[in-house]
Amino acid sequence: MSVVIHAYDDHPHEQQHLSSRKKMVIDIHAHPVIYGAICQDKETVAFRKQNFGLYKSSPTPMEQIFRVLDHAGVDKTVLLAEDYSSRMGKPLVSNQEVRSLVDLAPERFIGFASVDPRNESAADELRYAFQELGLSGLKLNPSHLQMRPDDERLKPLYQLCQELGKPILFHAGMSWEPDSPSKYARPILFEDVAVDYPDLRFCLAHLGWPWIDETVMLLLKYRHVYADTATVYMGSPKDYYRQIFMDHMDPGWLQNNLFSKIMYGSNYPRFRQERVKAGLEALPIRDDVKRAVLGENAQVFLGWKEDRYD
Repeated sequence: MSVVIHAYDDHPHEQQHLSSRKKMVIDIHAHPVIYGAICQDKETVAFRKQNFGLYKSSPTPMEQIFRVLDHAGVDKTVLLAEDYSSRMGKPLVSNQEVRSLVDLAPERFIGFASVDPRNESAADELRYAFQELGLSGLKLNPSHLQMRPDDERLKPLYQLCQELGKPILFHAGMSWEPDSPSKYARPILFEDVAVDYPDLRFCLAHLGWPWIDETVMLLLKYRHVYADTATVYMGSPKDYYRQIFMDHMDPGWLQNNLFSKIMYGSNYPRFRQERVKAGLEALPIRDDVKRAVLGENAQVFLGWKEDRYD
């Protein structure tokens, strides 16, 4: 599929429309590694499956992708690029491929860029992804990069995101991907980023599991730190989220302290979007908190809505 890439604006009219809706469900964490539109080359598919750890998966037609979103009741989903090209020779999913997917369905897809900070051109590539490709944020996985979040090579990327008001979604906690030691993504290691870049919005994916208490501390302490629910569940999401938010935490924490900091993320295709969403909807919490978790908090994180505390 051939896609013409050119400079894009942020489409504020679309964002205003989305923000005005009563209930917007946004999956903040999905990987398009097997989306059919970018899986037409067999060697590329084999490369992704091996390096992303999706050994038994196959490319999914886009019609099925949209049916899955509709069945789950998901309005929009963030698609994450993955770039470890200094070691792999090419990105797992490139920024241009994510842009091409957004072009297929701009009303459904939000594109996040990825660059490999081990490449000297990383900051220039990220600026291009934001200003020319019109991507909405940055995805970084310290485990796969095998660098701590305070690594000097990451700082130009943080500065650029803060300068342009773009959020970062960090992998945090255990990583499923091959050659990705979890020690590099322990939540406490991100505290220096929160201190040094106080206006930078960033999300610790997967609730930082298994270090959930460290994630909660950062959410409570730092205004622009978020977390998503794309965590590792054993058994059913319904039972797991109840255990995390009602048993492991005090039952009032999510409703009274973390209601503006937790975002719905599925980690698709590792986990099914409808099961994760159903597990969150089953929590015995107020409806306004559910709306915040399922979409309103993501709109603030993405910069579409003002922080209620501004």
